[in-house]
Order: sequence, then structure tokens, then C-alpha cells
Amino acid sequence: MNSEELNSGNSVSLSKAADVAESAQNFRYIVGVDGGGTGTRVVLCDAGGAEIARGAAGPSGLAHGRDKAWQQIQLALESALTAAGVANPALSEIAIGCGLAGVNNVHWAQEFIALNPGFGRIVVETDAYTTLLGAHGGAAGVVIALGTGSVGEMLTQDGARREVGGWGFPVGDEASGAWLGFQAVNYAQRVMDGRLIADAFSAELFEHLGADQAAMFSWLAAANQTRYATLAPIVIRHATDSQVAREMMLQAGCDVQEMALALDPQQSLPVALSGGLAEMILPYIPQPLQQRIQAPVGGSAHGAMLLIKRHLQHTMHKNV
Repeated sequence: MNSEELNSGNSVSLSKAADVAESAQNFRYIVGVDGGGTGTRVVLCDAGGAEIARGAAGPSGLAHGRDKAWQQIQLALESALTAAGVANPALSEIAIGCGLAGVNNVHWAQEFIALNPGFGRIVVETDAYTTLLGAHGGAAGVVIALGTGSVGEMLTQDGARREVGGWGFPVGDEASGAWLGFQAVNYAQRVMDGRLIADAFSAELFEHLGADQAAMFSWLAAANQTRYATLAPIVIRHATDSQVAREMMLQAGCDVQEMALALDPQQSLPVALSGGLAEMILPYIPQPLQQRIQAPVGGSAHGAMLLIKRHLQHTMHKNV
């Protein structure tokens, strides 16, 4: 029989009732999983948390389906085991920490846990939180993730947490790839109907969106968050020659600063940026914040490994 727990930190853990007294030493391996809308990355570690190998597979964000999430996680784990030259161990010998997109939907998280294919211990958290843990090696700090979407997370010295943003596209996700693409499409529409003057920026946008109204409407009819995000590289390229594109990037930088200040008004915690757009947006962030930004120590998969490692240590101490 399985037992489930949803704790105040928004993490969801699952363990077999008979295994509650186990410690980290009872598992041969611990695994950290970073599962998003575009891909899955895992880090395979020994029982002490030393990295052995990494693996990758397709998307495991919970919006894609909870059963499909497990399929991709297992494929990524298999690739890591193969890379390490390890014969497939029993899943019951593996403790797994998962940082997944979509965990804020508690019903999805519970369904995901109920579909556990047999792992000995599971802890599930948002990918934003595991990104935070990875960025600062589990220490206090702020992280702002900038990819297809965006979100900011903070962890204080006493373990308190806070999240800003992450409301999702199109109403939120400021400074993200989808947000930049959304702004670019609006700009292209205004050029197309004569409200603004055409330039090299709009010309490249029309290559992707279509050069007339019918093509534009066709593109929009099939557009989603991911498709809007494909336009972000065009904005970034033209930020050096188009004032309009530059203003979009500067606004993204100000939005990052706004998130950082909301999370840490005293500006006392270290700040890290993560995600595919972090490096591109960094030069457009106002200087006072830009000077405080540190390179992440690790990624979300390493944060998920820290998550499960701490869970096992806490369980061990609690049962001593």
C-alpha cells in the first residue's frame, strides 16, 4: 500500500509504507530529474550523491500527460544507466527526485505519483524550485528562469520560499521567449497594416509569419507558447540594429529586475539566471542587478538530486 504526502513546501512525496524507516544507504542509486515541456534531463548518482552519469529524453512536463511523463523519465534514466555501463537495477533500489513543469496542478502531481512504476522513493517538486536548489547548491538565494516561459523563486536562510511570475502564457511569463515572440508578432501586425514603418526586423519576421494578412492569420491560428518562442531569436538578433527590438529586450531586462526585487527587496541574497535566454537577456538588465548576478552552480536536475538526497537524510534522522 502506498502513502502520499503534500507538504507546506508544495513538494509531493511518496514512499512504500514498509520502507518508511529506510535511509539513503538502502538505495543503490539516487536520481535527479528535470522535466519540462521540451525535454527531460536526469543525473544518476550513487547513494551518497556523487554523479555517475547523465541522460536525456523527450518532454515530461505534466501537461503532456502523466503517463507520458513517466515514459520519458524512464527513457532518460535508461540512457544514463547505459552511459554509466550499469545493468538495469530494480526500480525499488532507486530513489528519485523530480522537478517537473505542471506540479502546481496538484491533481496532476497526485496522478503522476499514483502512476509510480516502482521506484523505492519519490519526491516531486516544481521545476522552478529544483532550478533554485541547483543554482545555489541548495543554499539561500534567488533564481530567475528564462526560457519558453519565466518564473522567479527565492529560498531564505531559514528555509522560507517564495515564487513570483510563472502565471503562464499569454497573461504572464514576462521576459520569456514566448513573451518576446508575442511582442514581435504585435509589431509585425502594426507594420503590415501601415501603423509603423517596415525595417529589417519586420522583414525577417514576415519570413516566418507570412507576408500578407491571410498568412498571418494562418500562423496565429496554429500558434501556441512554443511557437511564439521561436521568434525570440529574431528579436535578439535585431536588438543591435532596431530600436523597437532593443526596447523589447530592455523591457525584458526591467521585468527581470522587477521579479528580483519582489523576491528580495533588501537585495541581500545572491541572484542567478537560468534557462536558454538567460545569457541573451543579461546585457539588457539594469546595471545594479546585473552586477549582482552569479553563474548557477548547477542545473535543475542537480537540484532535484539535492531534493531527494535531503528527503532521505531527513527520513533517516527522523527515524534514528
